[in-house]
Amino acid sequence: MHDRSENPELDTKTASHPLKQLTPAQFMALGGNAVVYVRPITGAALAGMMTEGDDLEADGQFQLVVSGDGSPLMVGDSTEAVADWLAERNYGVVSLH
Repeated sequence: MHDRSENPELDTKTASHPLKQLTPAQFMALGGNAVVYVRPITGAALAGMMTEGDDLEADGQFQLVVSGDGSPLMVGDSTEAVADWLAERNYGVVSLH
């Protein structure tokens, strides 16, 4: 039994996803600026991303909205806050699990 793919280009453990190789202009041409994803994040993880995150409750739960290119757009303290924010914008939304 082999642990690796016979074709190393298709081996997902070592190969980078082709979309990660796109230039910003190529990504935008695919509509990358119209898609966001929402993911839950703890206060501790969020504080590590922010320069002024010291006042966040470390075990608090937040919702992070990120553009398709990975740029953070919004942090909400509830799914309702995120839904309200997104209702005012024209984004396609992807939920991460």
